[in-house]
Amino acid sequence: MTTVYDFNARDIDGNERSLGEWRGKTLLIVNVASKCGFTPQYEGLEALWRKHGDAGVTVLGFPCDQFGHQEPGDEAQIKQFCSTTYDVTFPMFAKIDVNGEKTHPLYQWMKKQAKGLLGSESIKWNFTKFLVDAEGNVVKRFAPNDTPEKIEKELSKR
Repeated sequence: MTTVYDFNARDIDGNERSLGEWRGKTLLIVNVASKCGFTPQYEGLEALWRKHGDAGVTVLGFPCDQFGHQEPGDEAQIKQFCSTTYDVTFPMFAKIDVNGEKTHPLYQWMKKQAKGLLGSESIKWNFTKFLVDAEGNVVKRFAPNDTPEKIEKELSKR
């Protein structure tokens, strides 16, 4: 059976990483963008990571430029923006596609595991979030307007 740990992705510094590094952790995987109306969610995502990281919750950010060209920069620019504007310290990855022919395999798999509104697999916008349990299974998809604070309440139920 496939789990999130079976996937690799290039991090924001260009290193190939196995998601197996986070085996046994609860993951919140988010497609992010620097110039979106939801971009201020970086603050809540970072707060969630800092508050619950020691308890085994990790946020993983995947920049994507497929929605309104709201992530136009390269990895260095994205890293600089996240660091200086929101003091992001959770793991960030290289820019990927979450829809279409070049969809990253991780997102192909996650979209099948937790469909969106009306059973749709496609990602509708930036800051769609996938909650992955400690066994590597997708347990829930959250909409872009679902705040990190709402997700934190969901985590407290687990």
